[in-house]
Amino acid sequence: MCAASYRAFEKCVPMSEPPDRPEPDTWSGSSHGASRGKVAVLTIGAIGVVFGDIGTSPLYAFREALGQAASDGLYREEIIGVMSLALWALIIVVTLKYVVFLMRADNDGEGGVLALLALAQRGVKKRGGFVLALGAVGAALFYGDAVITPSLSVLSAVEGLKTLPGIGPAITENRILVISLAILVGLFAIQARGTAAVSKLFGPVCVIWFLAIGALGLIHIADGPGILWAILPWHAVTFIATHGVLGLFVLGAVFLTVTGAEALTADMGHFGKRPIRLGWFLLAFPSLTLNYLGQGAFAIRVLDDANRLGKPFANLDWFFLMIPDSVRLPMVLLATAATIIASQAVITGAFSLSQQAIQLGLLPRLAIRQTSAGHAGQIYMPVINWLLLFGVIALTLGFRTSSAMAAAYGIAVTGTMVITSCLAFVVTRRRWGWSLPLSLAVIIPFLALDLVFFGANILRVVEGGWVPLTIAAGILLLIWTWVRGRRIVGDMEYDSAVPLADMATALARRAPARVLGTAIYLTARSDLTPHALLHNLKHNHVLHAHNFVTTIRTVQKPYCDPEDRIRITRVDDNFSAIELRYGFMEQPDVREDLIRAGEAVPGAKSASFFIGRNSYSLNDEGGMPLWQNVVFITLHRNAADPTDYYNIPPNRVIELGAQYAL
Repeated sequence: MCAASYRAFEKCVPMSEPPDRPEPDTWSGSSHGASRGKVAVLTIGAIGVVFGDIGTSPLYAFREALGQAASDGLYREEIIGVMSLALWALIIVVTLKYVVFLMRADNDGEGGVLALLALAQRGVKKRGGFVLALGAVGAALFYGDAVITPSLSVLSAVEGLKTLPGIGPAITENRILVISLAILVGLFAIQARGTAAVSKLFGPVCVIWFLAIGALGLIHIADGPGILWAILPWHAVTFIATHGVLGLFVLGAVFLTVTGAEALTADMGHFGKRPIRLGWFLLAFPSLTLNYLGQGAFAIRVLDDANRLGKPFANLDWFFLMIPDSVRLPMVLLATAATIIASQAVITGAFSLSQQAIQLGLLPRLAIRQTSAGHAGQIYMPVINWLLLFGVIALTLGFRTSSAMAAAYGIAVTGTMVITSCLAFVVTRRRWGWSLPLSLAVIIPFLALDLVFFGANILRVVEGGWVPLTIAAGILLLIWTWVRGRRIVGDMEYDSAVPLADMATALARRAPARVLGTAIYLTARSDLTPHALLHNLKHNHVLHAHNFVTTIRTVQKPYCDPEDRIRITRVDDNFSAIELRYGFMEQPDVREDLIRAGEAVPGAKSASFFIGRNSYSLNDEGGMPLWQNVVFITLHRNAADPTDYYNIPPNRVIELGAQYAL
């Protein structure tokens, strides 16, 4: 689902360039064999990571859409209409919007909603609050999706056990829940160990999965060849035009066929555009199309048989029932493996998105652990992992079946797609310099379709759609409180701060006692005197031989060029200001980067780091309501230790701080 899902795979892929700087997308048929081999390996990797979510949609998407259409009876033309809606959703939303258009809107090769946010912010003159709000909403909606995806995917695969000959009746709902929960708990439990070992199987397993579902669908098209008419778009248009509100409910269920499309752009920074496009056009799209057509043809045959026997039509588990009995168990196991891979992509995607949100200032610092010594991108975030597991268990026990959960799935994804279209409009206008008519002509059709899908899914709020909206609203509230609280605290610190230039002048006139060594003062503003420096002078009455006021900045790019990492400005003989710059997908390593500066930062290896650790108390006259102050203080108190987050040795840190009343 997101770029970090590649982290578990990248260890297995030999690259001539660092993993955070993938090879430019310039491969062609005349390239050397090594280049072709690399593209082939990356394409297989993309199939295992990028298409895991959308690749498991056939387990439930057509079943749910046909179930909505059959609520008042069903006839052959309706099956063709539902199938036409599914196929054209794949063509317009996935192929045209994401593969053809949005993969061009990359931020130095990276994609995803927060990468698009950073790219849009680089195109506006100021750090627009509206653009930031769009990105925050998109990130919040992703978390709602991230809780549902593992539950729905694994449940839908395990439910295939009910279709096994002989043992199907013994597979009760409670047993399905126990098996599903055991798989999910085990999946989350191994995250702390890293996933490099099992990731070697991601690509090959998903290649086998797509080949299997494509072949399965191809075999069954003969059951009802008339399903091929679904390729004509007017069957989709006619269905919507003639079914009123029911058509919208069907459209909301049809959207399940394109969930996971965001991964196509989110992962392109690691795989590259060409491997993802090759994986989509050569394998994923044809296999999905064939499988959906096969399910539709199978449904037509069942409908014809029911009409001939005078029996009512019953919506069935089409995917598993069209599998021959002799290979159904292996296909259930393969489906379970595919859904585990899809869930793994969402989990690691949540880690990646959280890291980006922290770097962009949308969330407080959270503990981040490296799970690989060789690849900095392979991370594990305990808080995010266990919160996701708690949500997954709660949803699984609450909904109990994949059909019940399907109603809750589409809203978060459609909301994210609406946000993506809005941010893409800002990019086309401000970054690419398109004219307003051209930008509107390209974006409005995509945005209109996104809004139609979103409206169709909103109709299912009562059935369960409120769940991802509630999760997203809670996350958005936390983001808003954190951003607003940091702004208020920043203003308070600015009002009580002393300009660094004035402090340097005063100390030059009346110098305190000097001690050997280097002092690094971390602060949010390099033009102001850090409170830690003021406290050090007040209580210790000394000044180090070398003093560096250091600010850490997050640039609106995924990765900062090494030559732009550090900027040093001399203030006077006593002080210098340092600005360390990191991309929003990078993990800061302050001490190592200062050491790399060499003679520009003398004594960096043995330097003392002074960090301001402020505390906050409640004040009825604060800038935020009381409840919001309580939330902000709680977030601040539970934020990760800056020593760990910035990778500073604890034995080199001195913490000094102040207290503020909010």
